[in-house]
Amino acid sequence: MKTATLGTMADDDSPPPQRRIRASDQDRDDVLSVITDAVTNGRLDPEETAQRQDDAISAKFLDDLMPLIDDLPEGHRLHQRLARQTGRGQEAGPGSALQRRVPAELSPAVDPGSAPPTNSVAIMSGREIDVAPGTGQVTTYALMGGDNIDLCAVMGPGVTVELVSYSMWGGNDIYVPPGVRIRDETINIIAGNEVRQAARGDGSNGTVVLKGFSLMAGHDVHLAKGYRAKDQGQLE
Repeated sequence: MKTATLGTMADDDSPPPQRRIRASDQDRDDVLSVITDAVTNGRLDPEETAQRQDDAISAKFLDDLMPLIDDLPEGHRLHQRLARQTGRGQEAGPGSALQRRVPAELSPAVDPGSAPPTNSVAIMSGREIDVAPGTGQVTTYALMGGDNIDLCAVMGPGVTVELVSYSMWGGNDIYVPPGVRIRDETINIIAGNEVRQAARGDGSNGTVVLKGFSLMAGHDVHLAKGYRAKDQGQLE
């Protein structure tokens, strides 16, 4: 038998095979939701839609799901998350597969704080607020009312959003994606905020700072069910 020499062993620097991660039911549901949004926006015809839905339902691994949404702007954030989970988020060299899959022109990068602040007044009422990417501060005033505030589109790694609320006998329902850290700096009198256990992230997807004053009021922070929480039933 021919034994390998030290020089031969040193030359064998081939990279180890890439580990594949199994897809969960939630991963498949998130991809199906993106496909539904793309159909609503007129990007897919019925034949393409049926094929992608079938492929999403039968997908076993995360890297099986990624090609189904890589050309859909609606799926850009989800594609980024899947890329990080599979270890492909570091492929940034010229001509890399990830660069080809997610061209910058489909979803331009938005710098935190580049969008104007969002303001809302709710008196015995409330409304749905989808906070736009780049927004650095949201200010609300609530009297016997409150808003449903969706922060899914604005959050991301390194993003900090200040939510400043002044409330009396009311409060807001706040929805965040996974991985968001909640920092509560509010002042409360006979009041308080509830951050659901599932919404207490590690900060890998940004930080929300709660500020302001509440009198006999408070806010509830929920983990949104997917990136389009308002379309899928928001409450846990």
